[in-house]
Amino acid sequence: MVDFLISSAHAQAAAPEQGSGSFLIMMVVFFVIFYFMLMRPQMKQAKEHKKLIENLSKGDEVVTGGGLLGKITQVGDSFIVLEIASQTEVKVQKNAVTSLLPKGTIKEI
Repeated sequence: MVDFLISSAHAQAAAPEQGSGSFLIMMVVFFVIFYFMLMRPQMKQAKEHKKLIENLSKGDEVVTGGGLLGKITQVGDSFIVLEIASQTEVKVQKNAVTSLLPKGTIKEI
């Protein structure tokens, strides 16, 4: 009886693999969707932020990531000095700047 079980186990052929091509296509489609939904917009946003940081100049009104609103009084290589109130200046990293505001925004607030 043991021989019968062993011989029948050896006699069963392995099922042919199906869907390996469809799995590869699914992975490629997943990567393309991942690229266009996540990676590409993030790279575009990083490129725009880098351009913003490079074009900062004295007199620009900006908002930092910490929520500070101020006018740039000095621009260095990696730091800027913001005037956040009359006679109150703060030194901030350039990368902390999140957006550039239209001129005169601070006076309106």
